[in-house]
Amino acid sequence: MKKMTKALGLGLFMLGLHWMSGQAPQNYIYTSSGDLKNIEKMITRQDIGGVQIVYNWKALETSKDVYDFSVIEKDLEYLTSINRKLFIQLQDRFFEPQARYIPDYLLNDKEYTGGLVPQYDNPGENKPVGSGWVTQQWNPAVRMRFQKLIGALAEKFDGKIQGINLPETSIDIEMKADKTGFSCDRYFQAELENLKFAKNVFRQSNVLQYVNFFPCEWDNDHQYMSRLFDFAYKNNIGLGGPDIVPNKKGQMKNSYPFFNQYKGKLSLVAMAVQEPTLTYKNPKTKKPFTKEEFTEYAENYLGVNIIFWSVESPWLRDPSK
Repeated sequence: MKKMTKALGLGLFMLGLHWMSGQAPQNYIYTSSGDLKNIEKMITRQDIGGVQIVYNWKALETSKDVYDFSVIEKDLEYLTSINRKLFIQLQDRFFEPQARYIPDYLLNDKEYTGGLVPQYDNPGENKPVGSGWVTQQWNPAVRMRFQKLIGALAEKFDGKIQGINLPETSIDIEMKADKTGFSCDRYFQAELENLKFAKNVFRQSNVLQYVNFFPCEWDNDHQYMSRLFDFAYKNNIGLGGPDIVPNKKGQMKNSYPFFNQYKGKLSLVAMAVQEPTLTYKNPKTKKPFTKEEFTEYAENYLGVNIIFWSVESPWLRDPSK
């Protein structure tokens, strides 16, 4: 019976891939947990297929080995009732100085060396540099705990959610001052190991890795980007990213050309138009990119199947736009 169930799940998964290929990107909403009822009018639009919700590590593991997935269960139940799909974004990095959303034991126990390190952030075009935190995935003890969380999520939600996505690969830390054992190679291998683990435990739901930049790398000079895309292609793993910005120079030296190269070959490509993305302007029009400009670039150059739109997107706020 188990073999039949797995075969059915795989068949439905492959059917979904076939259905999505060669079509315009589907529109999903990108939001935080707890906001669903407030944006019900957006979610229930006929052109919205589902919702990507960000859940931080601390909210899901309240203390060591104590998991509370009730918020996901509630969100999933609600979305299922209105025939919408759920993507979980599992967040281990944060973009505000006060956001240290990992379990307390990781912050306090010696083996985790503080759990987090400070990082810088680009909050949008012409915006001042921001700051936040990133989890020390290169620390094997920390990574083991993160993978245990992923395993617990898979046990509960595999086959029930449309997918889980791991957050963006980009981090910007003070490498020279680091005392946690960070290296760019260690970081890349840690991200790859988390992705392998997620794919091993989520056998029915999509596994999606957000990739934009890797520390130390520019124009694939460490082959981090090429190796990740090759691994995703060979293992039926989806890729995406937090920002669709047409022809953005930095992205054109990092992930974008690989999305173009692998267009139509990956199991899933799902990318976002988040709040910082909305600050970028089209150099030709001198105006913010429109929905049509985002979508055209996503479909024709990047090969995107799903776009996760911020609730701040003008076309969602004002249907006349």
